Amino acid sequence: MSTLGHAWLVGAGPGDPGWITVAGLEALRHAEVVLYDRLAPPELLDEVPADALLINAGKAPGRQALTQDETNAALVEHGLAGKRVVRLKGGDPYVFGRGGEEAMALAEAGVPCTVIPGITSAIAGLNAGGIPITHRGVAVSFAVVTGHEDPTKPESQADWQRLATATDTLVVLMGVGNLDAISAALIAGGRAPSTPAALVQQAATPGQRVVTAPLSEIAETARTENIQSPALFVVGDVVALRDQLDPQNLGPLAGKRVLVTRSRQQASTLVSALRAEGARPLVLPTIEAQRRADPAAVANAAHQLREGRYAWVAFTSAVAVDAFLDMLAEQGTDTRAFAGTRICTIGDATARALAARGLIADLVPDEATGEAAAAAMAGLGGLRNEPVLLPRAENAHPALPAGLEAAGALVDDLTLYLSAAPADPPADVLAAIRAGAVDVAMFSSSSTVKNLAQILDGDLSSLSGATIACIGPTTAETARELGLAPDVVATEHSVPGMVTALRAHLWEQAATLAGSETAS
Repeated sequence: MSTLGHAWLVGAGPGDPGWITVAGLEALRHAEVVLYDRLAPPELLDEVPADALLINAGKAPGRQALTQDETNAALVEHGLAGKRVVRLKGGDPYVFGRGGEEAMALAEAGVPCTVIPGITSAIAGLNAGGIPITHRGVAVSFAVVTGHEDPTKPESQADWQRLATATDTLVVLMGVGNLDAISAALIAGGRAPSTPAALVQQAATPGQRVVTAPLSEIAETARTENIQSPALFVVGDVVALRDQLDPQNLGPLAGKRVLVTRSRQQASTLVSALRAEGARPLVLPTIEAQRRADPAAVANAAHQLREGRYAWVAFTSAVAVDAFLDMLAEQGTDTRAFAGTRICTIGDATARALAARGLIADLVPDEATGEAAAAAMAGLGGLRNEPVLLPRAENAHPALPAGLEAAGALVDDLTLYLSAAPADPPADVLAAIRAGAVDVAMFSSSSTVKNLAQILDGDLSSLSGATIACIGPTTAETARELGLAPDVVATEHSVPGMVTALRAHLWEQAATLAGSETAS
């Protein structure tokens, strides 16, 4: 007899993957089977174990991957088979998510079930659009209702005429297809035609759009602006507060669509920093490390290192650290080989990657450039005729070996990998770039700029209206060569330094704009 499994009904929140609960994330990280909805943030599937079974159970207007009965049956089947099953749902499982039906099916079948609430889009989605569902002196009550039902049909469960004046704020989920009828029913029930109304499309995602209009005009505005599902429909005086509470008025990065071009393994640090500022990251990893090492060259470098013949090893990136130490391990060599050799790392992130592998850098130059690293190494006793190993990427920037050779060093430039452009960049992010929908583009290395240009067939003009932020002068130089004018060049050459510099630039930009408007 197999061990009985367990099911978790997890609310993923309205769209931002950072808005899932700690308990929900923990359930995903231990799942063996995941049935996910269309509106659950796809980034959350990256948290699932690689060997887990992923099942699309999403529904969209007019089509569905699985019927509700099929979803219930799949939950029961895998639960009875002894699996840890997660049902990942947008918003909250019990707010028009049919979570109750799924929990009942599991209970009837005898499969243990835990419900993990999520932040409902009815509240959080409005927050993302700058609309509070209540506000002192404006609204002290609210109601949430499904808009799937046609108000003109007698069997509708929603009493629209009573709802019209029963509450200060009315939030309608899944109501885009019935806006004309819902608006008319609310007005017929006594709601003033002039009542502020809004639609928040794709709330809390990079695709978010917000339109406002009086209740009597909101349906026509939706058609004019081509508002599509999923969108929240809100009616009430709280909508008028959006002019003051729009997230973009509350912080320099809030609501900004920010292009992140780091490798998939490294993007999380920057993405987390941006989300903490209220930004909407668009992640397009432009770097995919492809091994390019010559086994004989790696074996020789490992031998020379073990023999203590290198005066220095210089690492230019965290990727180089991991790649080289992994290759040493394949040669039967561990960190003891560095006992007689000093280590230089370019940048704090590279130093941290080295420390994570059990090695402490002897030198981290104040400026994260090849020129600064060469000068700093030469300043510690000279480099004439000193052997220096550079394990790094193919076609890496020549400044470091050039500076070392100018100081008299004997440079062993060991190619480990190629920072290549990925074969399958995300189509939705590419579409946003080409449509000019990027507010900020962030580049953490020259390779990220070069590879993005390659992905876009050499044409970076769609970023001409975006703020361009670079981690340091070398990356900025590459951007200029490829036709991008950097607006921000971090003085501290790190991800936190780049975010800090970007924030300061945007604050200054906003203050200048506000000053010019006041003067006019």
